[in-house]
Amino acid sequence: MTESMQDIMHPGANSGSDPDFPHAPEGWTRSDAERIAKEEGITLTDEHWGVIHDMQEFYDKHPEPHIHVRELNDALEEKYHINGGIKHLYQLFSGGPTVQGCRIAGLKLPIEGEDHS
Repeated sequence: MTESMQDIMHPGANSGSDPDFPHAPEGWTRSDAERIAKEEGITLTDEHWGVIHDMQEFYDKHPEPHIHVRELNDALEEKYHINGGIKHLYQLFSGGPTVQGCRIAGLKLPIEGEDHS
């Protein structure tokens, strides 16, 4: 069986269950994201989906145990700077683009972003 470069670089990555979210964690579905968002009072728009996609891509490109909350926030700030950066993302994810965004995107919270309550 021939392996693609993606398979070699990211073994065990999502097998493409949703072509719009190729970097999604295994087992993550849009319906799960919609359910979590609804429970948290969010109606997902195209803009939300874009942020979810970008967060999943960031995680796919960085080794998960080493992702720090500051690193993810900086990446989001840079990506969405033209729209207002993190301040704008707080309008989309009132519970915080990192914590709430990770929950909806099916991602583990980055280091220093875990809720210990």
